[in-house]
Amino acid sequence: MRHGALVAADVTGVAGKGTGGARAERVRLRTARGRSASSQRWLHRQLNDPYVQEARRLGYRSRAAFKLLQLDERFGLLRPGMRVVDLGAAPGGWTQVATARVGGSGLVIALDMVAMDPVAGALVLEADFMEEAGLGAVLNALAGTADLVLSDMAAPTTGHAPTDYLRTSALCEAAYDLAEQVLAPDGAFVAKVFRGGSEAGLLARMKRSFATVRHAKPDASRPRSPETYVVARGFRGPPAVEQS
Repeated sequence: MRHGALVAADVTGVAGKGTGGARAERVRLRTARGRSASSQRWLHRQLNDPYVQEARRLGYRSRAAFKLLQLDERFGLLRPGMRVVDLGAAPGGWTQVATARVGGSGLVIALDMVAMDPVAGALVLEADFMEEAGLGAVLNALAGTADLVLSDMAAPTTGHAPTDYLRTSALCEAAYDLAEQVLAPDGAFVAKVFRGGSEAGLLARMKRSFATVRHAKPDASRPRSPETYVVARGFRGPPAVEQS
């Protein structure tokens, strides 16, 4: 089952509350149709998630769009005319938000290893930025500096929390390596992390390079999820390399 996209199901609906206190349709599965118990739980959660319903109503490709909207509301990350790099962008929810906020005078480069449908106003690249060719594609498309680097990437979960922390932290660190290369002075970096202690070294690097580094968990992030977001603002440049 491809998470992040609803699948067809026999359902019934009853009234319930959605985002912002609005009424949302509560959906019940009529039949399991051979689905595993975990698949049934995931599908039931998706069908009854008010952010999923609101994303469909507003035309966002994923409920994750609301995470960036809420982070932007709190930290003022996106402004007209900004140059933004969106790493691990598929299916495009964050890219949609970014392009709408920066407008026609800005630039949004969306990159993912998997194919992603075009987003009006964004440059979509299918590449791996951790490989030389993918990094080159980003740098060529940017042709200069970025004001904001975004990463909503997370490694597929294994169910073993320490492993999941380490794998997602590695993605965050790779995204940060790119951010250090491309960010303009006073730029910002936002990335998903799984809190578990493994990100301490990366946070120390960020605190040397940014004026402020904060953690935030937007309301759209499911309460039981270990994810949170690191928001680093006021880029001062990478720390100088100490001479031995």
